[in-house]
Amino acid sequence: MTFIDFKKLLLDAEMSIPKFTELIKVSEKNIQAYKKKKRVPNTIAVIATCFAKMNKEEIDFKTLINDLELEKKEKKGAGFSKKKSIKEKTKK
Repeated sequence: MTFIDFKKLLLDAEMSIPKFTELIKVSEKNIQAYKKKKRVPNTIAVIATCFAKMNKEEIDFKTLINDLELEKKEKKGAGFSKKKSIKEKTKK
């Protein structure tokens, strides 16, 4: 799916990209990165399509998704610092 088609589906779901990313607990930066690629992954396309269809059918999908209590993944360490901490543990 193209990024443009994805954005159209979000409009049909009455959502912005920030609201979409907050609801499904992903980084807005990650979603915006697909803009450069001009395509979104299949999973994101499926989610946006379902949200648009549910909104059209007047199904309260936002409450449904919130009830899942999804957790946003946090980055733990970055680059060299992560490798360094592993090496330090093995030395001890």
